[in-house]
Amino acid sequence: MTLKQAVDTALKSNPDIVLSRLDEEKSRASVRVARDPFEPKVYGGSGLAYTYGYPNTIEGSAPSIFQVRTDMALFNRPKSYELAEARENARGASIDVASKSDDVTYRTASLFLDAQELLRNVQSLDEEVQALQRVSEAVKLRFDEGRELPLTLKRAELNFARARQRVEADTADLNYAEESLAVVLGFTAGDRVEPAGEDRLIPDLPASEEASVASALENNREMRRIQSQMQAKAFEARARGAERLPQFDLVAQYALFLKNNYQQYFTKFQSNNAQLGVAIRLPLLIGSAPSGLEAEAELDLAKLRTQVSEVRNRTVLETRKGYQDVKRAESARDFAKLDLEVAREQVRVLLDQLDEGRTTRQAVDEGRMLEQEKWIGYYEAQHALEKAKLNLLRRTGTIQAALR
Repeated sequence: MTLKQAVDTALKSNPDIVLSRLDEEKSRASVRVARDPFEPKVYGGSGLAYTYGYPNTIEGSAPSIFQVRTDMALFNRPKSYELAEARENARGASIDVASKSDDVTYRTASLFLDAQELLRNVQSLDEEVQALQRVSEAVKLRFDEGRELPLTLKRAELNFARARQRVEADTADLNYAEESLAVVLGFTAGDRVEPAGEDRLIPDLPASEEASVASALENNREMRRIQSQMQAKAFEARARGAERLPQFDLVAQYALFLKNNYQQYFTKFQSNNAQLGVAIRLPLLIGSAPSGLEAEAELDLAKLRTQVSEVRNRTVLETRKGYQDVKRAESARDFAKLDLEVAREQVRVLLDQLDEGRTTRQAVDEGRMLEQEKWIGYYEAQHALEKAKLNLLRRTGTIQAALR
């Protein structure tokens, strides 16, 4: 996969994102539950019963052939604030999904870069092993002829064995990185995702450190999530305080009566009966629970305000550090590039000398081995720069837009 394909797949199939989206759907369902008191509900049925004596009520209604009841809240401040709180929690869940998507995008890109770096290292080390093998064979040949010391042979064999060990270690790390990338993308354990060979261009970063900080504060989803929690807690506190207010409910009912049940007790009988009105409840003594719950909500709100301040300060600090890390990584990459150019030029000189008979094949192989080491150093510096840029993109909240 290319990096873009890996990110797109992760955003669709990563288990963490799937779970956060399920939580988002659950919070939306909670909004429908909180809205229920303000929606009319109609119940139909029958109150038909055998009557002996005065027609008493059954479940709050007189005996009837058929009856219909409906009710809904007209004015209920506690329930209104609970509905607003549920809506704010749903908005917070959406922010959490976006935050989780940023985290998964960063993890995917980071593992992708790690796997690609290890793949390049293995390829370079393979070439280095081949060069060291030729050097070891040449030293052994001269040792057999009595022209090299045993220590020189041992050193050549040691360098060859060390290079082979590095290849084996990096190959194992590469397999693990590709399997880890597959798991992040939602595949099963044991699958592997190999990074496709591509020239990636990580988009330009903010022009300055201050621009990076401003972007990080503007797009910080953790801060927005806490602010959403603050708003939800404010609605919760208001809901508890509103327990002291009166509440009004719309009530209506219809019943069809049977004449035999009423003609002995009432002078006038009417088959069709209906009522429409407003039920009013006035809280007189509500106990200590509402005030206690209101105080708890206010304290939680104060804690969240402190968290917002802490997140803001941490965001500024980490973004500044991330920007400086990019600058240091760029400097290290430039140095590694210059170091590589020197090694390549040295190999060119050695090849010219070999053509003129002024140097040996062993010297050329040793120069190529040194060049491969410089290539590895350059790849590592480039890798560190890409990781630093990824980290800064995550801090500024623009990583998804940059990689998709």
